[in-house]
Amino acid sequence: MRELTESSDVWHALPAELAALLRPQLDQAVAEMIDAIQLGVPEYARPLDASYTGAISRAVRHSVDQFIERLANPEASFEAIVAEFRTIGAVEAHEGRSLDPLQNALRLGARVAWRWLCAAAGQPGLDLHVLGSIGEAIFIYLDELAAACATGYQEARAQVAGERERRRRRLLDLIVVDPPASREAIADVAKAAGWALPGRVALAALEERPGLEVAVGPLLPLEVLIDWTRREPCLLVPDPDGPGRAALIDQALTGWSAALGPAVPLSRASASLRWAREALALGLRGVIDFRGGVIRCDEHMSTLLILSDEELTRALRAARLAPLDQLRPAQRDRLAETLLVWLQHGGNANEVATLMHVHPQTVRYRLRQIDELFGGELRDPDGRFELEIALRARQLLEANGPG
Repeated sequence: MRELTESSDVWHALPAELAALLRPQLDQAVAEMIDAIQLGVPEYARPLDASYTGAISRAVRHSVDQFIERLANPEASFEAIVAEFRTIGAVEAHEGRSLDPLQNALRLGARVAWRWLCAAAGQPGLDLHVLGSIGEAIFIYLDELAAACATGYQEARAQVAGERERRRRRLLDLIVVDPPASREAIADVAKAAGWALPGRVALAALEERPGLEVAVGPLLPLEVLIDWTRREPCLLVPDPDGPGRAALIDQALTGWSAALGPAVPLSRASASLRWAREALALGLRGVIDFRGGVIRCDEHMSTLLILSDEELTRALRAARLAPLDQLRPAQRDRLAETLLVWLQHGGNANEVATLMHVHPQTVRYRLRQIDELFGGELRDPDGRFELEIALRARQLLEANGPG
C-alpha cells in the first residue's frame, strides 16, 4: 500500500487550480456517491434512520472535502480524515459487522468520483494527463482510508473480544462460586456476554500447566465457558448430553489431563466442578486412569463416593480389615482379593474361581480361612456391605502405598 505521506510527488504534480475547478460541482458529486452507496451496499440502506443516513453523508462529504483540500494544498494534513475513518472502522466492529460493506462503500464512492471526473474531462485544466494523475491520487487516497478503517476495526475487535472474555470469566465466577450468585445476577452478566442460560451444565477440571498461553488451549465452541487464568483451570459445558457434545469435548481435550463432572442444574455447577476436581486429582495420582481419555465422573461415582473422605475411608478400612493384619502380605493379598470378588458376585464360589482363574477347591479353602477371620460379619448384610467398601478402598488406594 502506498502511504499518503509518502506520495507527495503525486499531489505536487497536480495543478493547484484543480481545486477551484472541482469545488462548484462537489454537492452533486457527493449526492451521487451517497445514492450509489445506499443502493449498492444493503447494510447502509436505512431510509428510516435519519441519524445513520446523516453519518454516512457527513463521512462522504468530509472525505471529498479533504481530497479537494489536498489538491489545493499538497502539504495539507490527512490526520483528521484518517482519524474519522479509523473511528468508522471501530463502529463497524462494535456493531458486529464485517469490513466488507465498508470497503464496498469506499470502492463505490471512488467509482462515482472517477466517472464524474471523466465526464468533466476536456475542460480547461483537466486534460488526459491531469486526469491520469488525479486518478492515481484517488487510488492512493482510497488505500489510506481503507487502511484507517481496517486499523480502527481491528483495534475495536480486540477491545470487544477482551471485554467479552472478561465478562465470560466473570460469568463463570458467578456460576461456580459456592453458593452461586443469584439467577438474576447470572442472567444479567450472561446477557452482556451474549451467553444463553442452559438448563443443565457439566464442569470440567483441567490439569494446570504453568506458563501456558491461552492461545494454545483447547479449541471449543463459543458457548463453552473457560478460564485459563485460574490456579485450577476449568471449563463449563452447557447441555453436555446434547447430540455430538461428548465427542466434541473428547476431541478438544485430547492430550490433556481432564475430568468432566456430572450434568447438573445450573445452580449446582459448583458441585459438578468439585467432583471433577476430585476425579482429576485421583487420576493424577493413578487411582483412576486416563486411558479412556477424559475422566467422566458419571463412570466413577462409587470411587468418588468411597474416597470423598479419605481419612474416614482409611479408618473404615483399618477397622473392618483388621483380621487380615495377622497374615503375611502375600496371603493377605490373596484373601482380600478372593473376599472382594466373592462379595461382588453373590457368594458363588464357582464363579469366583472362574473369574480368578483358580480351582473351585482353592476358592473354598480360602473362604474357610476368611470365615475363620471374619466370622459373623459375612452373614450380616451391613457387615458384608462395609467389608466390600473397605476392600474396594484398599484396592483403590494400593497405588498410594501398601494396603
